[in-house]
Amino acid sequence: MIAVAHNGILVGKIVDEQSKLPIENVFVSFESGLNTESGQDGRFIFENVETGSFILSFSILGYENKEIQVEVKDHETTELTVKLTPKSIELREVVISGNKNPVIHTITKMDISLRTINSTQDILRIVPGLFIAQHAGGGKAEQIFLRGFDVDHGTDIAITVDGMPVNMVSHAHGQGYADLHFVIPELVENVRVNKGCYDARTGNFATAGAIAFQTKNELDKNQITLETGMYNHFRMVTMVNLLGEKAKENQQNWYAAGEYLFRRGYFQAPDNLNRLNFFTKYQGLIDDKHILTADFSHFNSRWNASGQIPESEVLSENLSLFGSIDSSEGGNTSRTNANLQLLTTISANQSFKNQLFISKYNFDLFSNFTFYLHNPQDGDAIHQSENRTIYGYKGAFYQTNMLGKVKFDTEIGVNLRIDEIKNSELSNVKLRNIFLKPISSGEIQELNAAAYFNEDITFSPKLHMNLGMRMDAFNFNYNDKLDSSGYKRQFVQKLLPAPKASIYYTLNNKLRIFANSGVGFHSNDARVVVAQKGVEILPKAFGAEVGAALKAKPSLFVHASVWWLRLQQEFVYVGDEAVVEASGQTQRAGVDISLRWQPFQRVTTDFDLNIARPRAIGSAPKGENYIPLAPVLTSIGGIKMEIIENLFFSVRYRFLADRPANEFNTIIAKGYFLADGTITYTHKKIELGIYAENLLNTKWKEAQFETTSQLKGAASPTTQIHYTAGTPFAAKLKISYQF
Repeated sequence: MIAVAHNGILVGKIVDEQSKLPIENVFVSFESGLNTESGQDGRFIFENVETGSFILSFSILGYENKEIQVEVKDHETTELTVKLTPKSIELREVVISGNKNPVIHTITKMDISLRTINSTQDILRIVPGLFIAQHAGGGKAEQIFLRGFDVDHGTDIAITVDGMPVNMVSHAHGQGYADLHFVIPELVENVRVNKGCYDARTGNFATAGAIAFQTKNELDKNQITLETGMYNHFRMVTMVNLLGEKAKENQQNWYAAGEYLFRRGYFQAPDNLNRLNFFTKYQGLIDDKHILTADFSHFNSRWNASGQIPESEVLSENLSLFGSIDSSEGGNTSRTNANLQLLTTISANQSFKNQLFISKYNFDLFSNFTFYLHNPQDGDAIHQSENRTIYGYKGAFYQTNMLGKVKFDTEIGVNLRIDEIKNSELSNVKLRNIFLKPISSGEIQELNAAAYFNEDITFSPKLHMNLGMRMDAFNFNYNDKLDSSGYKRQFVQKLLPAPKASIYYTLNNKLRIFANSGVGFHSNDARVVVAQKGVEILPKAFGAEVGAALKAKPSLFVHASVWWLRLQQEFVYVGDEAVVEASGQTQRAGVDISLRWQPFQRVTTDFDLNIARPRAIGSAPKGENYIPLAPVLTSIGGIKMEIIENLFFSVRYRFLADRPANEFNTIIAKGYFLADGTITYTHKKIELGIYAENLLNTKWKEAQFETTSQLKGAASPTTQIHYTAGTPFAAKLKISYQF
């Protein structure tokens, strides 16, 4: 007797019950243990399914779990559409599954709503182990610290918004400069955080990690928000649907939003920060196979800054904690973006995504770090500026295949980015308006083309593997306008491969172990590339990580990992001085621990501890191999309570330990412990919130540097900590009305 298998195919699409738009990354499982996830178009497929009646389960954070009964028939394709209902997130619903990458963290809109957020840059503080520091009046991109890195303003972390890059290559102030102030915080739907260099889809700057912001595709309601607070803080946000309910039923969404912020600030020399944002986004189904997403935004900001001050001047009471040496610091910047995405469903197991974007960017920054060290008469103030246009394309093909019981999720993509930078300048100035002398001036063109292959292999519900390969090609062009020999464009080309590999094993629904490895990189500034004649211009990062995700109890989730990262020789262009500095090989190793505990239905707590040991290796002798400002111990955590229905209370802390400020560890950048609190209440169409920063009114140093400077009239220079004081106690009231 010959046994004949009776199998069928199950094809589905998962959509949001309210917006009718597709939901990505929904965990879909049969009662037999077979599982998958929905793609970007909300679709999923099971091939070679035994015939019969089965229970199919659907789960994703932020939506009600759902079970349906399906009938699979012999040699037939069964199609279904599943609608999921949005809901609040509960820790008990977190499932350890075979398809989720445990290194990826997702920050939700609920996480954001319970923090004190003044700009989208503040959302980065929610990332476990990531700290930021502002030291230029609120308008400059914040300094970032993560995994033993002083990332500066973005050198070793890749940041995107709706797939569009935020980092600026060969920037006038610093390589990888990432200014997120053009994003309105209320429009952030979620943030995808991927630590390490293990993802083939992320390229330049993704060494310590990559962060992807996703804005809302739709608005639930129209909304007006007003904020007022201490230090003359005022903010207004308006968000309006531009299409009616009938259009939503036809799966068409279009909205516009605007933001205005003014803050005098707590410094003696007022910041007078002015920020204006506009954003509009459309997403809709053209037909059953095409989803079009288009957004446009414009941002403008101007501000003053008090800059860093010498520690000795405050200790001797010659200067207030919130005083200033040069009150002419500050700047202005603007960015205009247009972003177009088309997702095409080719078949039940194939889709194709195309994206085109363009950004126009202007930047002016006035700073003075050394005061009168180099120019005793007029001072050392500098002006950094540039005008930039970014053109970009991203294309990705997705396919799901079954080979027996092994599932292959394939992604093949190409990226292209061109930066045209005009009038990239550094000059000495006085009182912003008086030009003294040029230090550097040039034009830059930088092209980055890349192709990648990403393969997710599910061998069984327990064993999952990811293999990836990325190839990046760079073309650097630079014209030095101060070169006395005249116009002479110099160029260098470089190619870099970056393999990736990860494996995850789920022992049961409570424990999962994983191991990751990969090669990443960050490009050097085009001016460095030309100066070094193409030698070691794309330093590689070699990374590895092992860890586990544990659902110890229904209410307790633990994630722990041990990681290692090594960077090759690199050259750094110092934008404040227009010089090239060489830094040798570096090595970092550390431990990340995260706990999420929900002891009661209305009480949720979290705790994150991050330990790192950053060191220079190679030629650096022991005792002289510390990495300045690199964090060695950080922790964040807090508690959220729903006191009564719709009344939430949250208290959070963040701790940054002392760390070396120079290679010899002879000067220390002091750490700090801060506590913030929020109270929010929602009643029908109105939401009220009280937000408080630095509840203990701690005196702390936000940005710190070892700097050699000289005050006007001083006999000699001094080398010491220069810092910008952190926020004192500050409270604000927020009211939102939905209609």
